[in-house]
Amino acid sequence: MFDTFVTHPMQEALTFFYVLTQKAGYPSYGIAIILLTVAIKLLMYPLTVKQVKSMKAVQEMQPKVKALQEKYKDNKERLQTEIANLYRENKVNPLAGCLPLIVQMPILMGIFFAIKEYTYQGPTSFLWIANLQQGTSLTDPSDPYFIIPLLCALTTYVQQKQTTTEMTQQNKMMLIFMPLFIGYITITFPAGLGVYWVVSNLVQIAQQWFMYRNTATA
Repeated sequence: MFDTFVTHPMQEALTFFYVLTQKAGYPSYGIAIILLTVAIKLLMYPLTVKQVKSMKAVQEMQPKVKALQEKYKDNKERLQTEIANLYRENKVNPLAGCLPLIVQMPILMGIFFAIKEYTYQGPTSFLWIANLQQGTSLTDPSDPYFIIPLLCALTTYVQQKQTTTEMTQQNKMMLIFMPLFIGYITITFPAGLGVYWVVSNLVQIAQQWFMYRNTATA
């Protein structure tokens, strides 16, 4: 069912964008992946706005939450009541940021599997990438310079750094571990997925910069 309603429509969309590149006189699956990724991110922009606004509202409440935690550290029941009252008085729902993410997850999984399992019908090279269908390895590198894995790690770091307002020990570890993990697994995945991840991160970074900038000047 997931393939029928999510993955296959994504693959049809990728084919549509590839046909557009053909009609433009430059058939390229790399450009088609970029166009598909940008289109998906733009369609999900309203959900991204809700998610970022909710995250920011919760983050702004953290100093007050910490004060309550210190004040009622010996009374857990009272602490929970006071934190709930704090969120209610400021009209902040700490779980509101999860709903847009839950809605987005099937779409993100769909585009992931759509590109991973896509049957290419034309040239699979793109810029310095020899084959978008293959992963990068030392014996048969589709990306001989490992640029895509490095860009995946770098853009993941920037995207995380952009949304991290409090540098706790856990956040510091995630800020290092997650980009390294993403860069590593990108090596084993088809290079086309790496292109998707880089473009998706770049669009996300631009969207978040725009949203935070507007919030700061409001």
